Amino acid sequence: MTGYLNWKLNRKDEMEKGIFDVLVRDLRRQKPDHIVISGDIVNLSLDAEFAQARQRIAKLGPVDDISLVFGNHDAYVPGAFETACRIFSPWIKGDEAGTKAFFPYMRVRDQVAIIGTSSAVATPPFSAAGYFSTRQARDMGVLLQQAEERGLFRVIIIHHPPFYHATGWNRRLWGIGRFQKVISVYGAELVLHGHTHLPTLSFISGKRGRVPVVGVPSASQAYGCHKPPAGYNLFEIGKSSRQAWQCHLTRRALMDHDDNIGVFMRDVLFP
Repeated sequence: MTGYLNWKLNRKDEMEKGIFDVLVRDLRRQKPDHIVISGDIVNLSLDAEFAQARQRIAKLGPVDDISLVFGNHDAYVPGAFETACRIFSPWIKGDEAGTKAFFPYMRVRDQVAIIGTSSAVATPPFSAAGYFSTRQARDMGVLLQQAEERGLFRVIIIHHPPFYHATGWNRRLWGIGRFQKVISVYGAELVLHGHTHLPTLSFISGKRGRVPVVGVPSASQAYGCHKPPAGYNLFEIGKSSRQAWQCHLTRRALMDHDDNIGVFMRDVLFP
C-alpha cells in the first residue's frame, strides 16, 4: 500500500511509459553487443507487471545478448524475488551447462565477463534497502578470480550502489564493506549499479588501483523533473595496441520535451 501511494503521489506523473520506447529506439541505433539492466524492472512486484516486463525485455533482443539483476522493487513483498527469478530465469543464468538461475552468475561475451549479483530483498514500509550476503561475496570472489585467470575484462552488476553515502540509511546497501573487500582482494574493471536514478561516477579500491562505479538514470524519467531525465550508458571496451584494457563511457539521455536524445557526457574510464 505504501508503494502504491508513493507511486500515485510522487512518481506517476514523472515516469512516462512512452519514454522507455523512445530510449529503446535510440539504443538500437547504437547497435550494442550486449544490454545490461541494473534492476527495478517493475514497480510493485505485481504479476501483471512481471508479465509485461518479460515481454518488453524479450523484444530487446536475443536472450544471450541481455543480462539483468533485480532491484528492491522487483522483490517488493515476500515471495516476489522467487517469482522474479522464475519469470526472468533466461536472463540471469550463467554460461556453464546446467547452470540454474542463481546469483551471482557469470556470462562471458567476447573478452568481457559479466557478473550479475543481487541486492534485492523484501523490506519493511518506508525502506528500500538492499543486502549483499556473505555467500554472494564468497561466490563473487571465485568468479572474479576465474575471469582474471582467463584475462577477461570483469564487469559487475548490482542494483544498490556499493559505496558509502550514496543514499540515505533506509535506501542503502547493507554489506557495502563486504562487497568492497572482495573487490580489494580480487579486483574488477567496472561496477554498474542502478537505484539512485542518477548518472554518477564514483570509485572504490581494487586489487591494482581504483575501480570505476557507474550509476544510470531511470529509463522512464520524464524531462524537466527533479531527477535527471531518462538515459542510458554506452560502454566501449577493448584493448590498445599495447594490449592494455580501454573503456570509454558515453551517456545518452533525453535533451528536451520533444523526446530528442543526445550525448551529454563522454569519459575515459580506462586506462
